[in-house]
Amino acid sequence: MMAMKIKNKNNKIKLTKSLREETRFFLEPQHPKQRRYEALRAFFVENLPAKDVAAKFGYSPGAFYVLCHQFRNDPKKEFFVQTKPGPKHGLKRDRSRERVVRLRKQNYSLQDIQILLREEGVHLSTIWIWTILKEEGFSKLPRRKDEERPSFPRPEKAEYADIRQLCLEPREMESRFGGLFLLMRILADMGVEKMPKALHWYGSKMIPTENAFLSCLLLKLIGKGRRNHVMDLVFDEGAALAVGLNVLPKTAYISEYSERITHEDNIQFMHQWLKKLRKAPGVTGESFNLDFQSLPYFGEEDVVEKHYVSMRSRRQKAVLVFFAQDASSKIFCYSNADLRKGEEAEEIFRFIEFWTKQTGKKPPHLVFDSKLTRMGNLSKLNAMGITFITLRRRSQNILQEVISAPLSAWRKIELRNVERKYRYPKVIDKQVHIRNYPLPIRQIFVKDLGHDLPTILLTNDKKTSCSNLISRYALRMLIENSIAQGVDFFHTTALSSSVAIRIDFDVLLTLIGQATYHILAKKLRGYEKCGARVIFRKFIDTPAKIVIGEKEIEVRLNKRANNPILLHSGLLYTPFKLPWLKNRKMVITIR
Repeated sequence: MMAMKIKNKNNKIKLTKSLREETRFFLEPQHPKQRRYEALRAFFVENLPAKDVAAKFGYSPGAFYVLCHQFRNDPKKEFFVQTKPGPKHGLKRDRSRERVVRLRKQNYSLQDIQILLREEGVHLSTIWIWTILKEEGFSKLPRRKDEERPSFPRPEKAEYADIRQLCLEPREMESRFGGLFLLMRILADMGVEKMPKALHWYGSKMIPTENAFLSCLLLKLIGKGRRNHVMDLVFDEGAALAVGLNVLPKTAYISEYSERITHEDNIQFMHQWLKKLRKAPGVTGESFNLDFQSLPYFGEEDVVEKHYVSMRSRRQKAVLVFFAQDASSKIFCYSNADLRKGEEAEEIFRFIEFWTKQTGKKPPHLVFDSKLTRMGNLSKLNAMGITFITLRRRSQNILQEVISAPLSAWRKIELRNVERKYRYPKVIDKQVHIRNYPLPIRQIFVKDLGHDLPTILLTNDKKTSCSNLISRYALRMLIENSIAQGVDFFHTTALSSSVAIRIDFDVLLTLIGQATYHILAKKLRGYEKCGARVIFRKFIDTPAKIVIGEKEIEVRLNKRANNPILLHSGLLYTPFKLPWLKNRKMVITIR
């Protein structure tokens, strides 16, 4: 009797456990569709609150509201219908298996099989084709020679640059950049092809010195971002004809050529180039704007130092470049990208040495900001007899002095010949003593210029009025705009190497390109103040038909809305010669 009770008790325990597991199956569903069913049933049938149902079945309140919305708007209520699993293999793949295997036995590669199947109306990716071949036991094909490959249309191989292959026999060709010959005419007038040759720069029988240099300069003139973008132009016969070659040199040649140009070569070339610019109208050399620019580098070389990059507002690997701009013409006269940390403050004296060697006298007037050089160097500039205008850094003591100045000390002035909103600032003009400057120096506090903090000017010019000094320093901001144009159109930030010499050569090409565009803009009425990007878009980026005759080469530009400007410039229908094209007579016309 005792044993019977124990047995009944054990069965009851087992039955209770089984009931709990079965109950748990409904209360704690594991399958997603069952969980969805139980949750919706609890909400719509048992009228439980949505938040309690969501917490009980593991939904967020928002997700459960969306689930209820979908259920209400489902007319067939197929939320819980079990769908049949699809086939493990696609029908296209199964039907094409035999065809893929047959083609592989004929030594076709994945891409070859894909092309043939596409011609038959079957579109399979190379991944699917390789999956079929692996399942059938095929391995990868060994590398084949060109004659062993099937005959398919392939990319056309461009010729290599060789001046001996240049053909000037009568024929016609099309070019994307017909206006490029306008710039080439200016370069020929400047005699730019003689400079690298006189400096004994690198050249060969295939690509002489002047043609190699012009090929590198061409990428700057048409705004090509990086050197490897020259591959877009290898079939443009007109672009190659502009530099006197049958085709443009490839990427490897241009990269190697830039490595052969040292910093001293750049300085010597700038001397020769500046002699030509000084003969052109506008380059007076009476005043210069000076500034630094950090060109960001995105490689992994450790030799590139970190500098503050204003366009990204952070410190990163960059090459520091010094620029000097003629204030009247806005043309860059000097640059140096071969700088290391600690050499920035002395670069202003390297420019003075460069200009003195060029003209025989020191630059008379310099304008720069407070970070270009140290305060101690201001006394050296004053001893040289050079007038300067710079900013003084706003320290706490200086700002406190500005705040504590009485209202009677401020004088209201008018800025003339300046197009700006804030033309009536207030100033305090006085002589002060600063550290490392033995003599009194003129200091001007300026407020109401549209800035939150006052502007503080330092200068050794004691004769010019405050209005003219402030207006002149405001023009220094134009160098930042010019540098921005160089970064934008001439792609000065497209650094492809950590070697500073190569960047130095790239910046030199930017200087030449900027000056060439400036000279062309001066000849175009109404576009004298336009930047390189505007001139390129409206006049240079013009398709043309080039007709090579027996005696002359005619460049026929397409009709454009701005052609009347070219007609009045005197650049059209007047013959000229390009020395690097065997002095063949040329003329630019309009179709």
